[in-house]
Amino acid sequence: MIIINEQDVRYDSLRIIGQKMMVAARTAPKGKGIDNIEIALVEKDSIKVISDKLKELGEEYDMAGFKRDAENILLADVMLLLGTRKKSLGLKKCGMCGFENCGEKDKHVDIPCVFNTGDLGIAIGSAVSVAADNRVDSRVMYSVGQAVLEMGLFPEDVSVIYAIPISASAKSPFFDRK
Repeated sequence: MIIINEQDVRYDSLRIIGQKMMVAARTAPKGKGIDNIEIALVEKDSIKVISDKLKELGEEYDMAGFKRDAENILLADVMLLLGTRKKSLGLKKCGMCGFENCGEKDKHVDIPCVFNTGDLGIAIGSAVSVAADNRVDSRVMYSVGQAVLEMGLFPEDVSVIYAIPISASAKSPFFDRK
């Protein structure tokens, strides 16, 4: 008789769910059908490196939440990283970024396009819905995105990054935090 213990398959299951979350984020609707989303999956050793950077930022900027989140992500087996590029969609009429049109916005390359940040939000929503559908714990964290940005882990033109750590334990480690 073969018995498979849940603890023996938990990590592989989380990795597969993380991959499905990546696909859900990729296939989420994008403004004008233009995909400016960057998606990656990191595992334990890489999470530790990002955690160390986040602790450093927490100390540098005296941000207790960054230090808390640095400890918190160490409880995740895998973590999604999602970001978006700054470039515009080339619209003649928009102005939602504060500039008259995309041509004007493009003169200010460090300002993100609102369509891209909106698309990133939709992609994040799609990803966390997969986590929820698979009954794993997750949390969207901007703080971790700041560490990833500082580390230069995504292409230089990606300026807005979030992380979604995922876990499967008796109680979600991402809520009821100190």
